[in-house]
Amino acid sequence: MESILLPGFALAAVTFFVWCRLPFERLGQMKRARIHPQAVATSAQMAARLQDTRAADNLRNLFELPVLFYFALLAAAQTGQGGGLLLGLAWAFVALRALHSLIHCGYNRVQHRFVVYVLGAACLWALLAALALRLLRLA
Repeated sequence: MESILLPGFALAAVTFFVWCRLPFERLGQMKRARIHPQAVATSAQMAARLQDTRAADNLRNLFELPVLFYFALLAAAQTGQGGGLLLGLAWAFVALRALHSLIHCGYNRVQHRFVVYVLGAACLWALLAALALRLLRLA
């Protein structure tokens, strides 16, 4: 049986790739526009000076809903509830988050990104609900 923790490692890999993209995007802009690093010391300064913040915005997104995802995976693993439906929902969430990151860091069409976000969120809420119901039955 596949471990319920593997989708967590896959999502961590997505986060890693976005994190790796961030300095190339940011430093490239700063070099081209001759922006001193101190001029973008805060997020407000950064938003005012940098035009392309897709990777930074997406990296922040990867620490919002995914926090609940990691919690669900750990709870499922700890309680032995990691198979079947939960595993399918976990992989669906990872796939949708990866697609969301590709759209966000790529062509960034808000309508497309939003649909993928909502589908991913639905998978996450279904995962949490299914896990909670299983755990309530065990209690």
